Amino acid sequence: MDKVVDLYLNDSSTRRKWKHFLEKLGLNNFSSREIDVIDHTLGLVDDDGNLVGTGSIAGNVLKYIGVCNEGAQPGARFNKIVTALQQYIFNQKIFHSFVFTKAKYSKSFQHLGFNELAHTKQAAFLESGTPDVNAFLDTIPKVKDQKNKKVAAIVMNANPFTLGHRHLIELASQENDLVYVFVVATNASLFNTDERMKLVQAGTADLKNVFVVSGGDYMVSRATFPAYFLKFPDDLVATQTQIDANVFKNIIAPRLFINSRYIGTEPFSRTTSFYNQSLIQVLEPSIKVVLVPRFEVNGQVITATKVRQLIKDDNLAAIQKLVPSTTMDFIKNNKEILQDRIKKGMNIDGN
Repeated sequence: MDKVVDLYLNDSSTRRKWKHFLEKLGLNNFSSREIDVIDHTLGLVDDDGNLVGTGSIAGNVLKYIGVCNEGAQPGARFNKIVTALQQYIFNQKIFHSFVFTKAKYSKSFQHLGFNELAHTKQAAFLESGTPDVNAFLDTIPKVKDQKNKKVAAIVMNANPFTLGHRHLIELASQENDLVYVFVVATNASLFNTDERMKLVQAGTADLKNVFVVSGGDYMVSRATFPAYFLKFPDDLVATQTQIDANVFKNIIAPRLFINSRYIGTEPFSRTTSFYNQSLIQVLEPSIKVVLVPRFEVNGQVITATKVRQLIKDDNLAAIQKLVPSTTMDFIKNNKEILQDRIKKGMNIDGN
């Protein structure tokens, strides 16, 4: 009878066997981006001690699930490893979980109580437990007669909040009755989630028709979306964008009566530019996508990346022209903390 065991991937021999097993099943990305976030891994071994199934946990996301069905009833090993993973996270007091999987396995997860949030030809995104997406949407503030209002949305990381972000929000505020600013909740930035949220709130406090809210688990971050089950690395951005856009289009926007989404042009990042084009393809015509040229000061495009670099270079004077006073005050008051995070290896590149 198959037995569930703990697998410790810091043991090189165990990791090699685990990786070889998954490679035979067609999983192929074992980069540090994928592996380093794993909190725990379980294995399924048969009576002869052979690895016949495995699955990992990263936070509340199930990863690297794979089973060999040879000599077993169809679905039995899959059910056993997923159930064991669920039990493991329950014991960690985590009662809400997600999985990104190949689209063909979505039904298998649904049979175990997962609810599909979105899918593409390649991938599916599902959740299980509580609080679920409906509970998340119940926490978001609304206004009277919202279904008859012009409601816009903006999704941003704001790492940190700049005058460029402010320009985008201010424009949306002028053109709509209500604007939701969803701040990405993944804690993988120089400015942590709580800091970014507070900076956006402080920087838009005068815009009374703007609600700044957390993106929660539903503004799917590239930091959490896995690439290991995709055949080609370039598929990651396209698939992740489609999943993200479909959750927004089919679940979030209808509940909040959102009819437009504002995004900034991206002159520097090929990835983000591609992401924007994918959003337009998925959301329109149901949701109008408003593409706004990036804000410039003295001919210079403002980017959060530039601000982070200036923090590293200890050039606060140059930052003054790029951010609101609320962000500037925070940077001045926390300069040493931010610079220490950079010295300890926090990545400041990207968007």
